[in-house]
Amino acid sequence: MTIPPATMHRAAPLDACPKNMTYGPCGGVNPDGSCEAHPDPCVFLQRDLPVRWTDASTIPVPAPTAAATEVADILARRALVMTGFPARPMVADDVSRVAEVLAPHADAALSGDAATSRTQFPPSYRGHLMTAAGMRAWIGVNARDRNRVALEGELAALRDAGVAGVHCVTGDHTETGDRPDAAPVFDLEATTLLPRARAHGLLPSFAESPAAPPHQIRGLRVAEKQRAGGRLCLMQYCGGVDEVAAFIERCRGVGATAPVLPGVPVIVDDDGAALLASFHAALLPPGYAERLRTARDMRSEGIRLAIEYGSALLEVPGVAGVVVAGGARRGDEIAYARALATIARELGGGA
Repeated sequence: MTIPPATMHRAAPLDACPKNMTYGPCGGVNPDGSCEAHPDPCVFLQRDLPVRWTDASTIPVPAPTAAATEVADILARRALVMTGFPARPMVADDVSRVAEVLAPHADAALSGDAATSRTQFPPSYRGHLMTAAGMRAWIGVNARDRNRVALEGELAALRDAGVAGVHCVTGDHTETGDRPDAAPVFDLEATTLLPRARAHGLLPSFAESPAAPPHQIRGLRVAEKQRAGGRLCLMQYCGGVDEVAAFIERCRGVGATAPVLPGVPVIVDDDGAALLASFHAALLPPGYAERLRTARDMRSEGIRLAIEYGSALLEVPGVAGVVVAGGARRGDEIAYARALATIARELGGGA
C-alpha cells in the first residue's frame, strides 16, 4: 500500500527512516524501491547491507513456557502447522468460539497486532484469552504502537499468560493504515525486540519478505535476525514452491539455520482477496488468483488450493512448517476458522 498522491506531493525529502529503524530495510519497501510511508526511495537502499547485529551481550534466558516446549517438541518430530486466529477485535467471547474450532487441528494460532492500526485488545490480553481457551497462542507484537517500557511490560505479561511464542515485527507505518491520526512510536524495531523476547523466556519469531526490494539481502536479514535472538522465520508470500525453495537455499547459504515457515494464503471470498492484495510485497503462487476468479465456489476452491499449496510446501527441503492464514469477512469469522481448521487438519496439524 502506498500513501495517497495528495499526501505524497506535500512530503518533505526523506533523509531518515520514518520508522527510526537501524536494522532495515523493512518488508514494506514498494516494488519501485520507495518507502511505504513516503514517495522517496527507502533510505537503506543507499547503504551497505545487511546491517549487522553487533550486540554480543549474553542475557540469561529463563526456562520456556509449557506451550513453547510443546511447539519445540512438534518441530523436532514433524512440520508445525500454525493458523491465523480470525476472532473479531475486542470481542472476548469470540476467542473461545474460534479456539474451540481451531485447537483440535492447529498446532498454534497466530494473533497479530493489526497492520492497519485498527484498535484491538493488547497482545498480552489476547494471549491470556487464547491460552485460557485451550489454544497454543502465538502473539504478534509490533513496535509501532508502544515504547520499550510498554513493550517489555507486554512481553512479561505474555510470559505470565503462558503463550507458546511471540511474533516480533516493526509494524506498518500509521500513515498507511486506518488511523493516520495516530502518532507512530518506533522506539524499537523487530530486530531489537527479539532479544528482549528471548530474555523473557519466550520463543520469538520474525518475518521476512523475500519479494521486497532489495531481494538479494533478504536471506542475510534472516541470518542477522537469528543472531539477534529470533528462533523461527515466518515468510511473507513470495510466489510458488520454487521461489520458496530458492529463498530457503539462500538463507542456508549465508548461515541462517532458523526453521522457516512459509505462508499459505487462504482466500474464500472477494474481501479476502482484496485484503491479501493490500499486503506489502506479497506474491501469490502462479495460477492462484486465476483459479479463484474462475471458480464456481470460491470458498471450496480456496480451501482446495490452500491444501494443495501447503502440501507442496511441506515437501520442500528446509520447510519446517506452514502458517495457514488470510482474512475473514466481517461476520464470517467462525466459518473462516472452520476453513482454517480443515486445511490445518489435512496438512497434519493437531496430530
